[in-house]
Amino acid sequence: MNLFKGQPAKSPAVVSFLLCCRAADTLTPASSPSSGVCAAAPSPEGGSGPLNLECRVCSDKASGFHYGVHACEGCKGFFRRTIRLKLEYDKCEHKCKIQKKNRNKCQYCRFHKCLSVGMSHNAIRFGRMPQAEKLKLKAESKMVEKEVASPTLTDHKTLVGQIHEAYVTNFNMNKAKARLILTGKTSKPPFIIHDMETFQLAERTLRAGQVLACGELQQREAEARLFHCCQSTSVETVTELTEFAKAVPGFLNLDLNDQVTLLKYGVYEALFTLLASCMNKDGLLVARGGGFITREFLKSRRRPFSDMMEPKFQFATRFNSLELDDSDLALFVAAIICCGDRPGLVDVPQVERLQESIVQALRLHLLANHPDDSFLFPRLLQKLADLRQLVTEHAQLVQEIKTTEDTSLHPLLQEIYRDMY
Repeated sequence: MNLFKGQPAKSPAVVSFLLCCRAADTLTPASSPSSGVCAAAPSPEGGSGPLNLECRVCSDKASGFHYGVHACEGCKGFFRRTIRLKLEYDKCEHKCKIQKKNRNKCQYCRFHKCLSVGMSHNAIRFGRMPQAEKLKLKAESKMVEKEVASPTLTDHKTLVGQIHEAYVTNFNMNKAKARLILTGKTSKPPFIIHDMETFQLAERTLRAGQVLACGELQQREAEARLFHCCQSTSVETVTELTEFAKAVPGFLNLDLNDQVTLLKYGVYEALFTLLASCMNKDGLLVARGGGFITREFLKSRRRPFSDMMEPKFQFATRFNSLELDDSDLALFVAAIICCGDRPGLVDVPQVERLQESIVQALRLHLLANHPDDSFLFPRLLQKLADLRQLVTEHAQLVQEIKTTEDTSLHPLLQEIYRDMY
């Protein structure tokens, strides 16, 4: 079925998002979106008017096309001296951000930036920019100017602010809080759960454990109690996600059945996105940051419980490498929930219009918030396929646990899983 038939033309960013969503449904390696997904540049127009170009290294005004890229006089001279004199700089591990005001502070990172943007001694040394390159840049410049001048840019900024506010208001834990705890920058460190003794102590002392410390759950083995704890946390996050979705402008205007469908199919993808913020390579935060359960302890449980969290850690490692902040995550989570390709939607065009506004806001926000990473948007879209694969595998594992183990599924989660897979 053609999702776009009879619908208004969509922007390249939204089409990319929808294509990633649809490709992810097949859950095969060949269906993963290409890293080259991005908006196509408009056809360049002729003309030889002046171009106000920035230096690819430090963002100062470029003086011309030097060593294969447009660069300023300062970076051109710096690169020439480094190559000609075969200079070697003291290694720096800080990955310094090179800007006009600080470009002379770290020569190692400056030279690394020169190489990373494509400067080469074998390229054109200096002089005029090739006409093809100039036409391409004029087209890109006009496209950016058009976006900046667009009256909808203000609307996008307003939408970003509203969605970020909904995110901060409705989630007890966010990435900023989690990173402070995980990096030891809080006055009270989390309680470390690394073996059965500390797990049992956590059950008696942590907030999440208060649910476990009563009734017949006390008599069950640790794996079943741990599974119950995971369910309790999931239910809490699903509740927060529901309130967040209701606060996204336009969501409550959707058909009520579509609201339910979007939440049913989107909450676990959103949940695992948020979970990544609470993880590092060694473990994850639990009980609103009051506890930290180690990855090795989770892996040491017997099957199938030992398989529950390891795929989430692997996803978190890849996802956290994008270095998103909470404002980015708020928009991405909103885009996941308001996804127009979910099965059973009543009014697909209305959902897609809402999705389009969110995805456009996400794209523009990423460009503004991460100016040095122009490919962050398509790289983020690739994670949609990973998330759908992750949810499918999780649902299969939950089904296995439900049928082979002495445990039950929370009614809310049972309803979410019903007829999904």
